[in-house]
Amino acid sequence: MSPEELAAARDRVVPDVVAPGLRVLFCGINPGLMSAATGHHFARPGNRFWPVLHASGFTPRRLRPDEERELLTYGLGITNVVARASARADELGADEYREGGRILREKVARLRPAWLAVVGVTAYRVAFDDRKARVGPQDTSLGDTRVWVLPNPSGLNAHWSLETMAEEYGRLREAASD
Repeated sequence: MSPEELAAARDRVVPDVVAPGLRVLFCGINPGLMSAATGHHFARPGNRFWPVLHASGFTPRRLRPDEERELLTYGLGITNVVARASARADELGADEYREGGRILREKVARLRPAWLAVVGVTAYRVAFDDRKARVGPQDTSLGDTRVWVLPNPSGLNAHWSLETMAEEYGRLREAASD
């Protein structure tokens, strides 16, 4: 994809992959430019979301971003804290995160997933005003929806390897299977 095509994708919105009553609604920070340009979540080749989803047992095979709607057959979905695309998450302001958190609460109330899994602890902390949040299950819930914070699958997140990330996602998969 050309730099011009990526630049033209700035501020686009990638449609949610959602349905009522999901087992897990995964929530990214916001779409990157590659995702916005292709119209598919976690589309950047270096993003580890799709490999981790498979390695953790959520999907029977590694899905491609353009197969994202298949997630619905497994009771899984995808949305974002902030809908607009940007080159980097650090281009988003605290007000955007907080507004995204408000919109996300409304979406969760409407869709009622069993679990909301926010992929990115910093985004979760700002969007939900919880400065002490850590990766893992949270003590708070949104109505009947339990909340889990997962590591950000971006290739830029060097704190987590594919293996350790898959272990954490696997913990959520086990909890969501109960």
